[in-house]
Amino acid sequence: MAATAQRLVPPFIKATAHEKVKVAQALWNTRDPQKVVQAYTPNSVWRNRSHFFVGHTSIRQFLQQKWTLEKSYMLRKELFTFQDDKIAVQFWFEYQDSIDAMKWKRCYGIEHWTFEAEGKMENRMMSGNDVLIGEDGNGEGRWFQGLNADEMDGVVIPAGHS
Repeated sequence: MAATAQRLVPPFIKATAHEKVKVAQALWNTRDPQKVVQAYTPNSVWRNRSHFFVGHTSIRQFLQQKWTLEKSYMLRKELFTFQDDKIAVQFWFEYQDSIDAMKWKRCYGIEHWTFEAEGKMENRMMSGNDVLIGEDGNGEGRWFQGLNADEMDGVVIPAGHS
C-alpha cells in the first residue's frame, strides 16, 4: 500500500480514497475487534443492517459477536465513489454461518463512510444481503476459497455480481 495511514485524511482524492478502502479491507480481514475499533472515532455512529449503535464499546461487542457467528470470514471491499470526507464502498464477504448448520453464505452490500479531519471514521452505514453459496449452502462456487487476505484483490468478481 503506497500511502501511509497517517496521510489518508480528507479531503480524499481517488488514490487516497482507494487506499483507505484497502486499508479497511485488510483491517477487517484480521477479524480482530480490538484492532478494527481503532480506525473509528470514540463516538462513531454505526448502522449495520438493522442494528444501530455508537462508540468503541458497542462496536467491539458487535464485532466480537459477528466473528463468533461468521466463521471462515473473508472480505473484499472496492471503492464505489468518494467526495471530500465521504467514501462509499461496495463489498462482498463469504462466511460459514455457525447458527445455520455452518452453511456457506455470501453477503453483498454497500457502505457509506464519513471521516473526521484526522482520518478516523465517525459514521458507518451498512446495507447488505446474504445468499447461500452452492446447493443448500455447501460452498460450491465460493470466490475466496483457499485464499489468504492479501490475495483478495486478485479475485475477479463475476459479471452481474458487482
